Amino acid sequence: MSKEGAAGVSKTRTSFYRRLYLAHLIATGTDTVVAIMAATGMPRRTAQDTLSALAELDLLCEFEQTPGARHQQGHYRISDWGPINPAWVAAHIDQIRQTLGYP
Repeated sequence: MSKEGAAGVSKTRTSFYRRLYLAHLIATGTDTVVAIMAATGMPRRTAQDTLSALAELDLLCEFEQTPGARHQQGHYRISDWGPINPAWVAAHIDQIRQTLGYP
């Protein structure tokens, strides 16, 4: 039995692409959970879980609290792409988005 979905894309690939896409969004200014949800249609939990999973790819994503703000107000920032080439991600972002079925 195949592990590939209806579109013929494996869960491994979609998981990897989702992480790359999220990192790209953060690096280009879509850097809050609410903004990520709006851009992708992801449920909050998926967005949060994907943010946490960036570390598994050695992507260093840090939350930066807005000075003077309360209750975890701020944004995320990619401070180290680790082994991932952000230029490759940017060059292939349309393919990644299409594979994931994101708007």
